[in-house]
Amino acid sequence: MRVTLSPDYAPSDDEEFMNPMQLEYFRQMLLNWRSSLIQEAGETLNNLNSGNLQQPDMADRASLETDHQIELRTRDRERKLIIKIDEALSRIENGTYGFCEDTDEPIGLKRLMARPIAVLSLEAQERHERQERTHRED
Repeated sequence: MRVTLSPDYAPSDDEEFMNPMQLEYFRQMLLNWRSSLIQEAGETLNNLNSGNLQQPDMADRASLETDHQIELRTRDRERKLIIKIDEALSRIENGTYGFCEDTDEPIGLKRLMARPIAVLSLEAQERHERQERTHRED
């Protein structure tokens, strides 16, 4: 059963963490973000299909090809982001959203507002990044 949110609702630290209102807030945020990314991907596809690489000027053609490559790389990153959004939506459904995968502690509202696909608390993320740097230096 879905909760109806008022248009001015914002999660607060004064509430129980990941109560039904907060879960619905993040679910809607993730769905809107996902929808926006899918719409942009469709626009990219239309742009690429309508783009004519048969430019007579070599510089124009090279510039157009570079633009297409950049756009495709951006869309690939966004495709991966959509996968992470889908995983976050699954975590909302199974009741694990908002809790750190390493420690099972709450991730925190500020972090989730900034990065709604976060799976680690700030402390766990920092620890993970330090370990990655250490392994890269070896």
